[in-house]
Amino acid sequence: MEAPSLTSLWAFFCVSLNLTIAHLVSANSEGDALYTLRRSLSDPDNVLQSWDPTLVNPCTWFHVTCNQDNRVTRVDLGNSNLSGHLVPELGKLEHLQYLELYKNNIQGTIPSELGSLKSLISLDLYNNNISGTIPPSLGKLKGLVFLRLNDNRLTGPIPRELAAISSLKVVDVSNNDLCGTIPTTGPFEHIPLSNFANNRRLEGPELLGLASYDTNCS
Repeated sequence: MEAPSLTSLWAFFCVSLNLTIAHLVSANSEGDALYTLRRSLSDPDNVLQSWDPTLVNPCTWFHVTCNQDNRVTRVDLGNSNLSGHLVPELGKLEHLQYLELYKNNIQGTIPSELGSLKSLISLDLYNNNISGTIPPSLGKLKGLVFLRLNDNRLTGPIPRELAAISSLKVVDVSNNDLCGTIPTTGPFEHIPLSNFANNRRLEGPELLGLASYDTNCS
């Protein structure tokens, strides 16, 4: 059997090196995104103390889970006494499946960039102090199963783009200040009305073809 030439060995080395660099760059960009989140949050209990931006990747940080390729798949900071706001950079976590930030005191709005999280299965932002509207861009999350935004200060209509997510099993937007009507198509056929309760300007299920869904939203 003919031994591999120096040229082929060098080519293999270059390909391997490029792949390694690509993994490091993506891992670093994810670490940068999460460190941007850390800097936007107040953390009196030091739950984010291990989030050290000088490490090669964020996979050793507490509350962060990675896959075998060292890509971030889960951020779990529920009930961590955090305040502050979410950052658009979270949209760079393209392998993220679970974003758990429930039961904190997070303010500000939901970044539209979260619509770039194409692997997301669960978005849990309930029991915070989040305001603004639900971004229509969340309708691009075609694998989303759980969307829990209840007990915040969200306003505006329920985006109809969400009705196109066939995987959606749980939607809870109760205890906000949403307006307009409740979708009745797609996954919304099976969502109980109690998951929309205590939105004083929400008018009930939409009557298709009879009225604009965003009535009472001005």
